[in-house]
Amino acid sequence: MQVLVLNSGSSSLKFQLISMPEKMVLCSGLIERIGLNDAIFKFKTEKDNIEVFQSIPNHKVGLELLSKQLLNAETGIIKSVDAIDIVGHRVVHGGKHFTNTTEITEDVKEKIKNLSSLAPLHNPANLEGIEVAEAIFSKAKQVAVFDTAFHQSIPEYAYKYAIPNEFLNEHHIRLYGFHGTSHKYVSEKAIEFLEKKHSKIITIHLGNGCSMTAIKDGKSIDHSLGFSPVNGLIMGTRSGDIDQSIIFHLAKKFNYNLDEINTLLQKKSGMLGLTGFSDLRDIQAEAEKGNEDCKLALQMNAYRIKKYIGSYAAILNGLDAIVFTAGIGENSIEMRQRICEDLDYLGITIDTKKNKVRPDKLTVISEDTAKIKVLVIPTNEELEIAKQAVNLFEN
Repeated sequence: MQVLVLNSGSSSLKFQLISMPEKMVLCSGLIERIGLNDAIFKFKTEKDNIEVFQSIPNHKVGLELLSKQLLNAETGIIKSVDAIDIVGHRVVHGGKHFTNTTEITEDVKEKIKNLSSLAPLHNPANLEGIEVAEAIFSKAKQVAVFDTAFHQSIPEYAYKYAIPNEFLNEHHIRLYGFHGTSHKYVSEKAIEFLEKKHSKIITIHLGNGCSMTAIKDGKSIDHSLGFSPVNGLIMGTRSGDIDQSIIFHLAKKFNYNLDEINTLLQKKSGMLGLTGFSDLRDIQAEAEKGNEDCKLALQMNAYRIKKYIGSYAAILNGLDAIVFTAGIGENSIEMRQRICEDLDYLGITIDTKKNKVRPDKLTVISEDTAKIKVLVIPTNEELEIAKQAVNLFEN
């Protein structure tokens, strides 16, 4: 069975074609900077590594480019689009509707669309990817895997907000949690490594979007993102936690309307608002040159993560391991060092030599004598989506 996994972001599209159940990656790649003239299309197989720079105005053009490459007589992988059995889609917000992997129907698409206001950077792109894939891979089964599903195990006392009960009971306003596919994948790898029947783990997903999950015995029990993927940690363009009264102050004092405030918090805040840069690599480079804004932003970023480590260690009543994953978590030696500094009281100490890695597999970077294991585990959301999509039809 061949499963094409699509992970559509607001301006990007990650993909893998995976042969299941062998878990063999036949091709993988990434389309970046969708909507710009200098978009990048990357396509990798065992034999070829292709990189093309061209204008890709939208996700439809990007997916058409991908299908054309898949069918390429010389460097492609398949002879017909009908060779794709399942297309698995990452969908960020499933709201109250979706707690499990789901075959996509018109009703499912309508619900995903209605949830777009809760994840405006993601759900519209996810939906566009679904609709284009339906047209191109018309005979394949289309499956949605929701970021929010893994967090359905969070208890009510943790997911409920302290606002009148009617907002939960009638309007389903609550903490939903995100990046669930990634947190599930790396936590399972960590539990397998620890070889413990009962485990207490904090997973730290650091990319342009960032989140943390407290995981007890393989179940999510709390998470840093909430009703929408904008609160919690400081992110590339998203603010993370702020005092809610700031929203009203912006409206009353500076005459911002609600759309402007939403854009400010979603697209103009975070590391971009603090430094003028959203890419951590640029921020670290500027900090090394002496840029004070960038130096302070890195300190703020690490400080916020430390606060969550402390609070999650408390609710877990102990800790076996913390896991770094995703683009920054896997690749930023500096951020891992900053985050783990001065946490020896909790039993977290890292070996600076071990930390100087950008691993392609599970790697231990804590000191040999450390009470708590510090792990770097490359996430593989695409494989997890493929597994869940296949399981849906097998079951």
